[in-house]
Amino acid sequence: MSNKGKLANFFKTDYPLNKEGVEELLASFETVYYKKNSLLLKSGQVEQKLKFLEKGVVREYYATDEKETNINFYAQPEFLTDFSSFNNSVATKKNQEAITDVELKLLDKHKFVELLNKYECGKSFIDLTFQKLLEQKELFEYHRITKTSEKLYQEIVKHKLCWFNKVPQYHIASYLGVTPETLSRIRKRIS
Repeated sequence: MSNKGKLANFFKTDYPLNKEGVEELLASFETVYYKKNSLLLKSGQVEQKLKFLEKGVVREYYATDEKETNINFYAQPEFLTDFSSFNNSVATKKNQEAITDVELKLLDKHKFVELLNKYECGKSFIDLTFQKLLEQKELFEYHRITKTSEKLYQEIVKHKLCWFNKVPQYHIASYLGVTPETLSRIRKRIS
């Protein structure tokens, strides 16, 4: 298999697929660059591409006329596709914005489906992805309902420490559902 960087490593480790067809799958991704503050996904759109983050930081959030609430950050090589929108061809409720300049690997949905049918190598990817997403969503909802902001902060420290080096503090405060000042007080108490 030729060296396709982090995307190839992702398929080898996190989502091992059938070896047949993986090379064509990897070769089908195109590299696209976005500048800081670019919208990668807007609420109301239907996700039409698999999106893999190679470099940079992306925030995912819900927005109303009154406020934006961060729900996730992508700061390491990983897929950031809204798989529910992608798989079911329904409008997303999420927004995704580049916090830094970003490098993405993109694969058109039609090409992915074509490869899925040709090699049957994508079924395990979709199954594993949805399983992982459901587990993450359930855990996220559980933590949001049962834990205080301070406990949520400790979860970030434990599981997503890279966020503190890559994500502005006011975005982390939004994720926790607190003001930046409250986040500062939490950080001081825990330090």
